[in-house]
Amino acid sequence: MTIQAVLFDLDDTLLWDDRSVKEAFRATCEEAAKQYPSIDPAALEEAVRKEARALYESYETFPFTKMIGINPFEGLWAHFTEGENENFRKLEKLAPAYRTESWTRGLKAVGIEDAELGYRLGELFPAERRSRPIVYEETFEVLNQLKQNYKLLLLTNGSPDLQKEKLAGVPELAPYFDHIVISGSFGEGKPAVSIFHHAMELLGITAEQGVMIGDKLTTDILGSGRAGMRNMWINRHELTRTDEIIPAYEITNLRQIQGIIDSIK
Repeated sequence: MTIQAVLFDLDDTLLWDDRSVKEAFRATCEEAAKQYPSIDPAALEEAVRKEARALYESYETFPFTKMIGINPFEGLWAHFTEGENENFRKLEKLAPAYRTESWTRGLKAVGIEDAELGYRLGELFPAERRSRPIVYEETFEVLNQLKQNYKLLLLTNGSPDLQKEKLAGVPELAPYFDHIVISGSFGEGKPAVSIFHHAMELLGITAEQGVMIGDKLTTDILGSGRAGMRNMWINRHELTRTDEIIPAYEITNLRQIQGIIDSIK
């Protein structure tokens, strides 16, 4: 059956979120090293990532964030001001202390006891991350190409306010899409089949008429496969996969999408 719609993941598919986060961590940790020259920025980053994850998983909101698809490092810069679920209000209250505590504990792990600096770094990291909305080189070229012939839908896991903020940081991106579905607004995240069915209803297509493009096997590929939809795993960094989750197609660049769609025809 002819492909009528292309569904895209956002983070690390169209936006280079991983690079944005890494650069924000580097800038923040280098600022800490200016205060304490004994600090190794790379060691501090590793410590903060570890402490942030442990703290994040200790909160009663963790099962919800896992289901919606909000990772610990998004929690380090999200406000959580939107979303109807009560867990977003809990996260909104937790966020300021979470930022401070993650950085304070990270400093302690590398031998620095300085709660004031922990607070300052906790406020600096969000600013550094917000200043880095990085898009992959081929993103707009490919969207321009596909928009001429297919319906486009953005299907992203995350907190509504944060995902909207990411899109606002690259204002040219959202207009390409006929629909934008954010898990925190819908109530479930990928790989739940329900969110894929919702996307298909919005597009007015059957599973056979759509194809999902994403970088995460455990969400984008698993969920679309369960929904009966073809998918393309974008594996930019040549990761090795097991046979637990098998994508219909594997690509390394978005420019390969059109050729695969043509072969499906």
